[in-house]
Amino acid sequence: MNHSITASQSDTNSPSPKGPLSGVRVLDMTAVVMGPLCTQALGDYGANVIKIESTAGDVFRHAPPTPTPAMGSPFIQLNRNKRSLVLNLKETADLQVLLDLAKQADVLVFNIRPQSMRKLGLGYNELAKLNPRLIYCGVYGYSEQGPYAGEPAYDDIIQAVGGLASLQSKDGVPSYVSSVIADKIAGLTATHAILAALYEREKSGLGQAIEVPMFETLAAFNMLEHMGEATFAKPEPQMGYSRAVSPHRRPYQTKDGYIGLLPYTTEQWQRFFQLVDQPDLIKDERFSRPEARARHVNELYTMLSEFVKTKTTEEWLALLKQADIPSGRINSLNDLLGNEHLTATGFFKRYEDPTLGTVIMPKSPVNLSRTPTGVQRLAPKLGADTEDIKQNGW
Repeated sequence: MNHSITASQSDTNSPSPKGPLSGVRVLDMTAVVMGPLCTQALGDYGANVIKIESTAGDVFRHAPPTPTPAMGSPFIQLNRNKRSLVLNLKETADLQVLLDLAKQADVLVFNIRPQSMRKLGLGYNELAKLNPRLIYCGVYGYSEQGPYAGEPAYDDIIQAVGGLASLQSKDGVPSYVSSVIADKIAGLTATHAILAALYEREKSGLGQAIEVPMFETLAAFNMLEHMGEATFAKPEPQMGYSRAVSPHRRPYQTKDGYIGLLPYTTEQWQRFFQLVDQPDLIKDERFSRPEARARHVNELYTMLSEFVKTKTTEEWLALLKQADIPSGRINSLNDLLGNEHLTATGFFKRYEDPTLGTVIMPKSPVNLSRTPTGVQRLAPKLGADTEDIKQNGW
């Protein structure tokens, strides 16, 4: 069972069923989150993706809940629009199957350690001789150009060494973000790097090797707003964007719950101070200009938290919407399933599968007017397409 879905179940209600990458062939030698997110995005854009798995399969197949063996929810959410080909790359015949596919592939994505790829004879130099047009993308822990090259890395480790756990500190205790965010940032970065390489290949006719290391990717992501005085080569620089790292930056407590609230511009703050019957506060030299508010952000947020306690969540939401001040309720994951905006945009798609039953998944958030994204098949069972691909290739 390859979990392909019929036209009535797939996303064919758009102007064209073919995405912008229709005809692009992708070999996916990745597992868990980082690589599969990248290749799924390519598949959503219409690419033909073959997922290469060992006989044990992607370990994420077993991430719970798993109502069907080796078909856990996280795996299903990360591997739609792919076919599964099981190969033992230590066997000559199976390795040759991969090499034959690589000769005709446009993209190969892997998160195996580069030294292991070279040991198998699958390094970039070897594959470029077979297919000079191949775009060869490695997504793994650390760049091969530094001393950490080849060290094992998972999301938790990269959140730690990449500065994110420190940024999330509460009362001096580092904390992880409750998401495999380092994996996902690197996966999305790999996606746009591959798209850039595909565009360049249209001019040069040649592929190239791409390296997307998690450590450097997360460090670059974190540093954008947090470089601070280090931007100007100051000795012992003060780093961190003050508003983002303020201990008072948090959801604010109302009379009966919490609310997300961020007056940002001078005009928004002026309207907020009017709502709380303190219109003269905007004249306070600490709050009258953006640069002054940045210096006094802790005082400002402390004051804001006291004001918000005076009304209920619903009262605040109505007042803030009327005043055009950015705000929102605190949604749980369960709340999102019934969210009116996501419902109106058809964000959660339902599919019926003979083995899995009803499957619900978020659609691609990208809306292309002429070559839309879509789901043509659900995540494959382990090895579901092995015989077909071995016999017929792409």
